[in-house]
Order: sequence, then structure tokens, then C-alpha cells
Amino acid sequence: MREKSIEQALVRKVKQMGGLALKFVSPGLDGVPDRIVLFPDGKIGFIELKAPGKTLRALQEKRKRQLEALGFLVFCMDNTEQIGGIIDAIRAT
Repeated sequence: MREKSIEQALVRKVKQMGGLALKFVSPGLDGVPDRIVLFPDGKIGFIELKAPGKTLRALQEKRKRQLEALGFLVFCMDNTEQIGGIIDAIRAT
């Protein structure tokens, strides 16, 4: 399965659950996660999508730590089986 397929499955599932999975692009700040996932009641999480078996690059790890230090949830997803757990974690905050 390709990263794009995983991303499409995530966007579809978030939409079905009443949320938004917005593409996150930050000019001037490299390494930010691919998607910001938003749910009602101010629930928010950041998700970096990867092809199966791939991991975060060093700069992406740094951005993950920065966002987590600010109190945000940040996930790295490399397969569709992770979608449900990640959505549950975001909605539970």
C-alpha cells in the first residue's frame, strides 16, 4: 500500500466521523506533519503519513517534539490499521 492510499483512507474515515483532515503546508517551516485532524469540541491532532515501514526523518522528529511540547497530539501513521486508534486518541482528548 502506498502513502497516498493510506492518506486517502484517513481523510475518508475522519470525514465519516464528522471531522476534517486538512492538508498542512507551512511555507518557511519544513518537517511539519502532513495533516491536521479536527473534530468537534476543539479536538485536534497532527498526523505524518508514511509508506509502510517508513519512519520519521530527523527534522520531522524535531517538529513532532516541538508540537508535543506545546501540548498537541502528533502521530506517525504507516498503515490503515492505525486509523481507528489514532482517531480515538484525538477524540478522547
